[in-house]
Amino acid sequence: MSDRLTHFNAQGEAHMVDVGDKPATKRRARAEGRILMQASTLAMIEAGNHKKGDVLGVARLAGIMGAKRTSDLVPLCHPLALTAVDVAFSIESSPPAVRCEARVETTGPTGVEMEALCAVQIALLTVYDMCKAVDRGMTISDVGLLEKEGGRSGHWQRD
Repeated sequence: MSDRLTHFNAQGEAHMVDVGDKPATKRRARAEGRILMQASTLAMIEAGNHKKGDVLGVARLAGIMGAKRTSDLVPLCHPLALTAVDVAFSIESSPPAVRCEARVETTGPTGVEMEALCAVQIALLTVYDMCKAVDRGMTISDVGLLEKEGGRSGHWQRD
């Protein structure tokens, strides 16, 4: 790990990191998060009888789109040609929540951690958007990187 913030130049100004001389390598990242909700909201999602349709299906597509658009949302992220994005959900009953995990891959000079994190956030925001009419108290929590592979820093995994 570096002991300095790489998105600032010697003068302390924000800048996009130059990755032009870095070799293209296989990069992978996994991130997760959850959205806590009322048990009745979770039951509606599980049953698939929400008035707006398949909540998790729409959220999965939103997460994939979020990963693809990360550089449009996070100012200093490089636009990347992603080779794979997978967004998966699991139901947690106590406390009632939907867990989201995103896996993103590319071959390039920089990692895909931000894309995985963005996929999770956008997917969970979509669940919130689709269900807010019945449960405005939902809370998105525990969003974080689970694992990253590739590049100069190699493999990292959350304990």
